[in-house]
Amino acid sequence: MNDRYAFIHEEMERLTREGLLVRIRTIGSPPGAYMIVDGRKVLNFCTNNYLGLANDPRLKEAAKKAIDAWGAGPAAVRSIAGTLELHLELERAIADFKGVEDALYVQSGFCANQAAIPPLVGKEDVIFSDRLNHASIIDGCRLSGAKIIVYEHCDPDDAERVIRENLPNYRRGLLVTDGVFSMDGDIAPLDKLYEVASKYGVLTMVDDAHGEGVLGGGRGIVHHFGLQGKFDVEIGTFSKAMGVVGGCIAGRKVMVDYIRQKARPFLFSSATTAADTAACLAAIRILSESEELVQRLWENANYFKKGMQELGFNTGRTETPIIPVILGEAPLAMEFSRRLFEEGVFAMALGFPTVPRGQARIRVMNTAAHTREDLDRGLAAFEKVGRELGVI
Repeated sequence: MNDRYAFIHEEMERLTREGLLVRIRTIGSPPGAYMIVDGRKVLNFCTNNYLGLANDPRLKEAAKKAIDAWGAGPAAVRSIAGTLELHLELERAIADFKGVEDALYVQSGFCANQAAIPPLVGKEDVIFSDRLNHASIIDGCRLSGAKIIVYEHCDPDDAERVIRENLPNYRRGLLVTDGVFSMDGDIAPLDKLYEVASKYGVLTMVDDAHGEGVLGGGRGIVHHFGLQGKFDVEIGTFSKAMGVVGGCIAGRKVMVDYIRQKARPFLFSSATTAADTAACLAAIRILSESEELVQRLWENANYFKKGMQELGFNTGRTETPIIPVILGEAPLAMEFSRRLFEEGVFAMALGFPTVPRGQARIRVMNTAAHTREDLDRGLAAFEKVGRELGVI
């Protein structure tokens, strides 16, 4: 009898053999500078909790009050009976924070890309996409049915070339890029990409998931480049620097109103909870009032990056608190991560297809929650394991 699952067994064996099988660890505490992972307290270099807000008392208190006021769940999609006054209050705060006309709050950053792209372009249109764009952008582009043409990573000259050569063959075009690229920590040349798109009348969209709370005093990559209100669509997430969950689509009012009418994740999936919404609103207010956490994040990131480079590690082209420690092959990165965990440091290995083959790495996520002593402990662990494995 044929084994219907033979292909699954074969693929799982291959992933194990090539060191690509993802081991999912279990978290036993709130995210912070230290966490309980698989029953052990370890130094946390893994989460996207840039500003340390995920366990902030102000966010927790806001979430608790929202549950008392609004209940545990909305029990409806936003377009039928799920839009709370609290959702609208958050959307006004997002628009004000980003310096745009309007914003829409959705379930996640991943959903935001799937919600925003298909309404803007279809089978008669073309999307110009950075080669290293996030999977959620890629999936949103595929769902649209538009022709996808890739330009070389962070290369506005190549973006102009592909636009010039291809745009005349389509009804309209959309240029889409990540703001901060999560695997390498480099920043898109947003000002130059905007110039190119404007020259040819192409719609513009940037996913600022790893830029919010980090760049532009915390307001993101658009503020970093002084382009407030100029990009047609800004995608954001509350699951990283904001420490909660949810995504947003921000930009010109006409654009956001249109997406409200067309976005399938918005129209056909239940609304975000009041607790999440209130916590997101608290995070926006904290960032609006002070840049102290942002400054602390950058101080920590610069200190750790300098220390890693002095030890001889390859930290790639990062320009942000994301610090890739590029090791090469996936089995080496997996072993490096395992030994770091034995030293009390939680930093996961990333390999293909998350990053290209031969570029496997440990990705260190710095936060404002770390102290100088925490960072020194992390550097010492990296040095010990690096010398043991012959990396440095």
